[in-house]
Amino acid sequence: MLAPNRTAEPPGPNGYCPGGPSHRMHRTQVSSGTEWEDVVGYSRAVRTGDEIHVSGTTATDDQGDLVGVGDPAARTRQSIANVESALEALDASLPDVVRTRLFVTDIEGWEAIGRVHGEAFRDVRPATSMVQVERLIDPEMLVEVEAVARLTD
Repeated sequence: MLAPNRTAEPPGPNGYCPGGPSHRMHRTQVSSGTEWEDVVGYSRAVRTGDEIHVSGTTATDDQGDLVGVGDPAARTRQSIANVESALEALDASLPDVVRTRLFVTDIEGWEAIGRVHGEAFRDVRPATSMVQVERLIDPEMLVEVEAVARLTD
């Protein structure tokens, strides 16, 4: 279950904060609850202002088990569903996405992966990249999806 955690962004170098020394940009972080977030030091997603960044997201279910073993389309569908859950926890949705990045371990599956991305983003049409990587953290993982969303009035 994704749970927002509201924090303030620490000052940058020399104590600089956008808006002056008395201003701290508020940020909301969403955790997927995996042990790796604490070990590696990351959040599933972070919102600052009207922008949300979703970390690389794989095809795991609520118990942390991989979905769709050996099926790049099923893996992509679950990864995008996990991105969507993170966005919803931060009051956003897939139509707010302006950028995606797909990391795949076998580019030969690009068409199946691309079709699933197209199903989710057909009307949104975010800027996107699909890149083959040698492997992901778990050799069983085939696809990892990152997203950036921008909220508008």
